[in-house]
Amino acid sequence: MAIFEFDEKTSLVGTVRDVDTRKVSIHVKSDEDLRKAKVGQLVCLEVFSGVETWLVAIVEKVTKSVSLTSAEIIEDDDELEHEGDIEDVINAVRVSLVGSVRWNALENSAGFSRSLMQVPDIDAKAFVLVGNELEDFMNILVSESDTGHSLDLGSYVIDENAHAYLDGNKFFQRHAALVGSTGSGKSWTVASILERAAKLPSSNLIVFDLHGEYKSLSYANQLRVPGPEELGQCNNQILYLPYWLLNTEEMQSLFIDSSSFSAQNQVSKFQESVVDRKTGTLKKLNKKEVLAAFTLDSPIPFKIEDVVADLKYLNEEMVPGAKAGSEKKGPFNGSFDRLIARIKGKLEDRRYGFLFQAPDAENEYGALGSLVSKLMNFEKEKEQIKVIDFSEVPSDILPVMVGLVGRLIYQIQFWTNHDERHPIAMVCDEAHLYLPKKDGKNPVEKRAIESFEKIAKEGRKYGVALFIVSQRPSDVSTTILSQCNNVISLRLTNSEDQTTVKKLLPDSLDSLLDILPIMDVGEALVVGDSVLLPSRIKITPPLEKPLSETVKFWERWSKTNENIDYESVVENLRKQSRS
Repeated sequence: MAIFEFDEKTSLVGTVRDVDTRKVSIHVKSDEDLRKAKVGQLVCLEVFSGVETWLVAIVEKVTKSVSLTSAEIIEDDDELEHEGDIEDVINAVRVSLVGSVRWNALENSAGFSRSLMQVPDIDAKAFVLVGNELEDFMNILVSESDTGHSLDLGSYVIDENAHAYLDGNKFFQRHAALVGSTGSGKSWTVASILERAAKLPSSNLIVFDLHGEYKSLSYANQLRVPGPEELGQCNNQILYLPYWLLNTEEMQSLFIDSSSFSAQNQVSKFQESVVDRKTGTLKKLNKKEVLAAFTLDSPIPFKIEDVVADLKYLNEEMVPGAKAGSEKKGPFNGSFDRLIARIKGKLEDRRYGFLFQAPDAENEYGALGSLVSKLMNFEKEKEQIKVIDFSEVPSDILPVMVGLVGRLIYQIQFWTNHDERHPIAMVCDEAHLYLPKKDGKNPVEKRAIESFEKIAKEGRKYGVALFIVSQRPSDVSTTILSQCNNVISLRLTNSEDQTTVKKLLPDSLDSLLDILPIMDVGEALVVGDSVLLPSRIKITPPLEKPLSETVKFWERWSKTNENIDYESVVENLRKQSRS
């Protein structure tokens, strides 16, 4: 049984004229055949071998050029005559090879592979995939990708009747990036993937929600970092992030001004005090094994007020002078004025209450275990998609807080026994806000970037995946994006963003990205390890839509406006809470 039975009258485009690794030029004889080829269409090239094999390619360029042959000079009755130039029309189609279809005699079926065992011969025939042949090819793709670990993302643009499946294993274990201009359908795509993952019996995803877009999803366990109005509340939805979870670099970025002339002394004495206070906690709780191995970065509860007291003592210390009975300023007297003021300012600011006004955990050594259980624990018949609402976290420390959660998840997976690890994926929405390119200027952002770069490079080994979502991929850390072996790109209009995405893909697929500015809302170009064929896919809208719909200005302006209670809005502004 033949894989394809092409009709040369309707499907033949031309013959191979030039081959260069993955690029092939096809010579087309007539204008009628040239019209069969359209940019983005699939083409099959015949391969002469013992087993029926076809090479599959994507049309990149269709050209019709006219060249002039040299004029002929003829001699007639001893006179020279000059014949007119002759037009020579050259029709050509350039394609990029993306895989091969080969008959498998053992399984009595055809299979698709992205590997290329050989390139087409010169003069090999090229056929466009349309009609029944296109349907047969899409059936091959669907049959191979529709497995027990397939992710139904939508339908192929070239054949809307064929479902587009991704390999769910490869999509998450090799990291993924979802990019697209604002309004292109990113939130819909994220919600669509979450909706399908929620149907699995033990899916485990955490969404970093910066704007409260996903708080309406009923199938997700909603967690939120409390704002000023919610301080003191304790329930399964409130997520406090105590300051003692921060490592030394995160604490320094939060409290210490690196530009200060006494920054080195501030760092040294601050660290000494933290170590002393953590040691005191361990001794008090008789945690001898932990005491023998703990470091400055170990998440041990302590009171920040005690650290302030230590610094204040050094800042006001007087030591014996040269003369008997006299005193002089100590070595650090007056050096910590700004540091103490910065710490006190943070402690008194209710916007940072989730850090400093969490329930006292010094005598509750298991507080970290409770926090980790909220983030990672798997319980049957409960929501395993977690959404963490960071919308009320002050922007100046947002990168540190997101980085803290990401680092904590990675460390828990790292220290979990191999056989007990349950894989987890982090959906980093609006990643450009807290994972920007390192420029060495912002120590707060630098801490988060370093945490996630480590996850991007090593997380696969420990069952930690990243799903990076951004409308400005050109602003996201290059190291993190380079580790994303799967790219879902919706419409991108900015040239810098398009260039960034092109750098993530093989050179042979560069031309595919030329369609990014003209794609419709909800259309995506999907490339990577998780998809058999680089494909243009129409994303299936989620049943439960996130709160990210673009405001319809003209439609709203066409209706009578209701009075808004701006006094309440102003109060929300003052108390820094929408509740």
